[in-house]
Amino acid sequence: MAIPPDEPTPAPRADRRHAPRADIEAGLREARAQLDAANEAINRRSGRNLPAAIGIGILLGGALIVSLIILNWLFVIFGAVLAGFTAWELSTAIRVGGRMTPRVVSVVVGILVMPVAFYAAAPPDPDGFAFWRDVTHPYGLGVSVQGLWLGVLAAIVIVTLWRLVELLLPTHRTGGRNVLLDIGAGVFVQVYVTFMAGFYIVLTASSGPHASSVGGQYWTLACMIIVVATDTGAWGTGIWLGRHKLAPNISPGKTWEGFAGSIVVAIIAGAILAPLMLHVAIWVGVVMGVLLALVGTAGDLTESLIKRDLGVKDISSWLPGHGGFLDRLDSILPSAAVAYAIYYVLGVAGLR
Repeated sequence: MAIPPDEPTPAPRADRRHAPRADIEAGLREARAQLDAANEAINRRSGRNLPAAIGIGILLGGALIVSLIILNWLFVIFGAVLAGFTAWELSTAIRVGGRMTPRVVSVVVGILVMPVAFYAAAPPDPDGFAFWRDVTHPYGLGVSVQGLWLGVLAAIVIVTLWRLVELLLPTHRTGGRNVLLDIGAGVFVQVYVTFMAGFYIVLTASSGPHASSVGGQYWTLACMIIVVATDTGAWGTGIWLGRHKLAPNISPGKTWEGFAGSIVVAIIAGAILAPLMLHVAIWVGVVMGVLLALVGTAGDLTESLIKRDLGVKDISSWLPGHGGFLDRLDSILPSAAVAYAIYYVLGVAGLR
């Protein structure tokens, strides 16, 4: 009698039920691994956490637009916060380098200069002074940049006196040369951060010579867009075509190809924004693009030189993908004075 062949034992029902789920989970793990590998390659190529950098950039850009377009006096708060964090970062880095720079005082006076600069530069109230109306609208003294000058001068005096008073404490006593270096470092923080940032505050508060003129807040926005475009153009072109180092002893990652790309992108951005946002000739936008790209690149290299002198890669790690606030504002800060100078010269020449 023939023995029937053994039939394969059917898989347990539970295994058949969970097999598709296991396949899906395995597929998801593989896709996640591929995504992580791609992100790692992008981050390695770009030298930063690119998704985090984009997210932070969108957040800061959105806050900037809201503060400038909806109620431009909100830009005072936005600028004061950025100036305060940046002053703290730079003061901390300088203290790590051995200088006893007053951090808290540097931050406080830097923040206070911003509203002083804004309301000193804003045009006077045509209907006469009224506290609530003047506080909630961009009315002020109409004295242009003088408020910024006086505010920063007062900030320097306060920081200097504070460092001298600290000499009464045994833990803060040092030689005369070191005291002068400490005071010089405190002055540098106010000039490099507060004074430079204040020009965008003054520009935002400024108004045109007649009612139809484009307000200063749009000039601030346009100039910042050009500077950001400059950074983006330099970064993208440098990754794509970068071969020849621009300043290897200061910033090894920067290339001449990236610099050329930044100029081209800045010119394009300026040529678009000049007629559409600022209502001025295209050639004005081209000049703005070139000047802001040059100054922005110089500011980037200056900050790299500061970090190299202090022996740090990033000023801080508060902004993922960017480093610190100063790492993000290194091109924007020096461009502020140039942006205000362009606005002022065009006004004197009757070209805006």
